[in-house]
Amino acid sequence: METNLIRGASNYGYLQKFRLYETRSNFYMIGRDKNRTLWRVLKIDRLEPSELIVLEDSTTYSESECYDLLRRIHEGNKSTGGLKLVTICYGIVGFIKFLGPHYMLLITKRRKIGAICGHTVYSITKSEMIPIPNSTVQSNMTNSKNENRYKKLLCTVDLTRDFFFSYSYHVMHSLQKNLSCNETGQVHYESMFVWNEFLTRGIRNNLKNTLWTVALVYGFFKQVKLSVSGKEFKLALIARRSRHYAGTRYLKRGVNEKGRVANDVETEQIMFEDVPEEKPVQISSVVQNRGSIPLFWSQETSRLNIKPDIILSRKDQNFEATKLHFENLVKRYGSPIIVLNLIKSREKKPRETILRAEFANAIRFINKSLPEENRLKFLHWDLHKHSRKATNVLALLGRVASYALNLTGIFYCQVMPSSSSKGLLNWSCVEKHDGDCSLENPSSENGNVSKLDSEIAKAECDANQNQSIKVPMFQSGVLRTNCIDCLDRTNVAQYAYGLVALGHQLHALGYMESPSIDLDNPFAEDLMRVYETMGDTLALQYGGSAAHNKIFSERRGQWKAATQSQEFFRTLQRYYSNAYMDAEKQDAINVFLGHFQPQQGKPALWELDSDQHCNVGKRGPDLVENARSFIKRSLSDGNLRCENESPVAANVGYSKPLSGKEGGVSNGLSESNPEISTCESDISYSRYTPSMPCRKLFKDMEEYQCLESNHIFYDEHGDACSSSNFFDMDWPSTSGNSCEEDLCDRSSAGLSSENLGNDVKVETATSASESGSSLKGRSQTGSSDDLASGFPARFVQWVMSGEMLFH
Repeated sequence: METNLIRGASNYGYLQKFRLYETRSNFYMIGRDKNRTLWRVLKIDRLEPSELIVLEDSTTYSESECYDLLRRIHEGNKSTGGLKLVTICYGIVGFIKFLGPHYMLLITKRRKIGAICGHTVYSITKSEMIPIPNSTVQSNMTNSKNENRYKKLLCTVDLTRDFFFSYSYHVMHSLQKNLSCNETGQVHYESMFVWNEFLTRGIRNNLKNTLWTVALVYGFFKQVKLSVSGKEFKLALIARRSRHYAGTRYLKRGVNEKGRVANDVETEQIMFEDVPEEKPVQISSVVQNRGSIPLFWSQETSRLNIKPDIILSRKDQNFEATKLHFENLVKRYGSPIIVLNLIKSREKKPRETILRAEFANAIRFINKSLPEENRLKFLHWDLHKHSRKATNVLALLGRVASYALNLTGIFYCQVMPSSSSKGLLNWSCVEKHDGDCSLENPSSENGNVSKLDSEIAKAECDANQNQSIKVPMFQSGVLRTNCIDCLDRTNVAQYAYGLVALGHQLHALGYMESPSIDLDNPFAEDLMRVYETMGDTLALQYGGSAAHNKIFSERRGQWKAATQSQEFFRTLQRYYSNAYMDAEKQDAINVFLGHFQPQQGKPALWELDSDQHCNVGKRGPDLVENARSFIKRSLSDGNLRCENESPVAANVGYSKPLSGKEGGVSNGLSESNPEISTCESDISYSRYTPSMPCRKLFKDMEEYQCLESNHIFYDEHGDACSSSNFFDMDWPSTSGNSCEEDLCDRSSAGLSSENLGNDVKVETATSASESGSSLKGRSQTGSSDDLASGFPARFVQWVMSGEMLFH
């Protein structure tokens, strides 16, 4: 496996420092690389009042040649003022036009926030918006009231907060994708995580390269240095917020017709050895996902209602949008998809429980049409009910995380710096002893599958000869976590998952003998601080306040009164932001992403309801005058630019519909999702479901209680599987009438139970009318004191056996 992480065209490097000059008729941008060996020139016409004309000089200059060119330009324009320096900058964010001229957005100051394998990641500390035409040719609209208001609106998208970029590392992709694919140029800007795709589209299409622009990712990036047993390593936590269906809390809820969900965030945890750049390095990553419940639902609120009702739309009876969403997840991450639903299971006034019931129905409906191996694995657990003891919550979530990691695996490889990169970094995952040992980018082509298998075998052979080289491991599938807002409860669950993953990553790197990290380990506190910061950042972006961190505060032993005061303040802050700030914030996001493009003669954005438009620049005037008194969300998200309009029809890697059977190697973790085979080694753990019943796997039933095992088994009997991979650990075990009526209305499930030993009952059968097949339950008794204390026996059974329970 080998990758070139250089952005832009392959025949030259990347530019990262620029000087912008102006004459009366043109802007001249001079760009150079880090080593001052490559100089390029870009010319932007300033005499055209409304069109954007950008020309690139194809010549590559030396430093002296470039300055000689500037001197000649100055001499030739002395009569009109000559050549003047405007600013030093570090990349073009993009170009935008409102009602008058085009504007150029520039990064004028940057700050290093981390580095991945020698590739620096930056944040923006200052930016500028510069009008393109000179003052003599600007139209009357340049300084109009509406034009100035649009400029002010765009500036509310603060580029200095939570945007980050890299010149040489494709930070919009996971590490696994970057080390598995050799894609270059504009394809990276098509990622769902590049927020300035619209702003850069014009110049990229014109120049056919990305030398002059930077791809901005919005979310969170933090890198820290830690040590274990005297060995130092770096940990980077990255959150990438999707630009599709993006917005604020009450204005973007649920799913749209294309299967895109609100608050869709990919979280990646990368750890690697802290060694000099010229030395080989072990590196590992794990990816998880959060996103709004993929149903058509909304909340309408006035400034007097702090807890608005949840409105569920019934317009998608066949859950087509929900299915599209999960197909997109399979395309991005491979299989399996594990859904962890944290919303409430009981309420005096139904709110969250409405969505809980419908989400369960959607999963059942989708799973009915799927082959057994492709079914969604669904776990519902009411975190709010169990959050009275923070330790118990995190311990339980840790067991769920262990189960998910055993199914998806992690990504791990050894990275070798190439000596032929000419100052730029090429990396290969397997050292080439004889020049032909690297893994190629896996593909769904049968020939490539067999080629991949042979290369893995060769890598294993070479690894046996040199014990310092380990066989790569790949992640296939993802854990998708949600609550209502996907902020507070979700962040706690993601931290628990990250902690378990860190143990596996340290174990893979050889830093720990065991892959488990106890909650009392100093690493747990270090990681908690990073995840807490990420949670606050993502909550501010979507919800308007920092996250509710009650569980983290209690875990640290923080004074209860102080925690309650903090939580109350954040509730008020979030309410104020949602009621008074979010409408303008949503407008700014829609303009920045190109979902709304102003046009002369059309209503202005602030004259319309904030988010009730479906076509860019074509919103009609027939709207309610006082609609802005309510905060609403749209059931569509405008003219979205998707990687593929139809995830089902796309024929790339894993872009198969959920209903199709998958063959070949296991799914890879990437947006385009090439198929990546899972390599097992002495440091990997089982990720395969055995094809034998549990009684053959466990000859002694006492072995069945061992939760610390890295192996989680599924019953693979064809007749022992319902159409839903369900587990609901909030299902009361002692009451026959505890079934939620909403949940049972559509399922028509007939329930039966068996006594498990401690008055704990498990529902293990469903009617064929709903599931299409009967579920033959099996009950196993766990006698472990650790399991019997604090955790429902039904949950213990689910974690240990992976049995698909249906309710």
